[in-house]
Amino acid sequence: MIIDETNRLPYGGVHRGREAFAEAVLGGMTAHAGIITGTRGLFEGPTGIVGRLTRHVKARSSGDEYLLTLVEVHRVEDGPVQETDVYAKNPEGVAEFFAHAESPHSE
Repeated sequence: MIIDETNRLPYGGVHRGREAFAEAVLGGMTAHAGIITGTRGLFEGPTGIVGRLTRHVKARSSGDEYLLTLVEVHRVEDGPVQETDVYAKNPEGVAEFFAHAESPHSE
């Protein structure tokens, strides 16, 4: 499985495998912010699935909140997802939020 996030995000890049995704993306996000609530909508097409996800995230350092909106395009082949492209609605806003949401473990 390949997950491709824009390099404009602090956790962006191409991640190969679920473990790499969990460590780089989920680990990077949750080190700086907690997920408060979220919604998702999934739409199935002939070659895959498109999902729209929203997540309210809260910075661990300041308590600031941000509405993260993503669209994910999942290419499915013979059952499992093979590749996912992730598009942030406002990548600059996401990058700015995470730049100011310092990890509670940083000094």
